[in-house]
Amino acid sequence: MTRVDATTTIPVEVASWVTKFVGGDGSGRRVLAEPLTPGATVRSVLAGLSARYPELAAALWDGTELGEHIEVLVNDAVLGIAHSLDSPLKPGDRITLLAQFMGGA
Repeated sequence: MTRVDATTTIPVEVASWVTKFVGGDGSGRRVLAEPLTPGATVRSVLAGLSARYPELAAALWDGTELGEHIEVLVNDAVLGIAHSLDSPLKPGDRITLLAQFMGGA
């Protein structure tokens, strides 16, 4: 697991099958420490992460907006409730990427 310095990085936790897009085996969890630069937003942190992991970029984004198969949480709240892609981030915040699961008939 990557050591996270809360003053200069933001932890991005990647869970379940989404881990296969960031060097995992498609199970469990990985925590990545992403740079927290002045003016950082949810979008800029995810864009930086996506730039390093092209397979994640293909799965996460639909153009400039998020696709529908990966759920993004900020501080345990689903994106769109308390935060948007353009919400600013501060030390102590965290992002989680979860697989969306769809029910069947």
